[in-house]
Amino acid sequence: MTALSIALIVVGLFFLAVAALGMVRLPDVYTRSHAVALTDSLGAFFLLAGLALNQGFSTNLVRILVVLALLYLLNPVISHATVRAALRAGVKPWGEDRR
Repeated sequence: MTALSIALIVVGLFFLAVAALGMVRLPDVYTRSHAVALTDSLGAFFLLAGLALNQGFSTNLVRILVVLALLYLLNPVISHATVRAALRAGVKPWGEDRR
């Protein structure tokens, strides 16, 4: 493994750990969804970029790039659908019930 691929994987794992911490610490579905959608995409990008760099030119590189493309297409859609379902179910944002 090259030093650059190790660095990319470590940065990706950092962002994924921040996303996990945000899931635990944030108060409601809206803020959790916002935090996870952003950090999960960035963390997965760095992690998959490090794996792709480590693999070199092979069929695994193509598979990693397909997963990366699908992740960037589907992650915003899934996040939006989750928040919209919570809003339609009547889940109030965290600050509104405190007033």
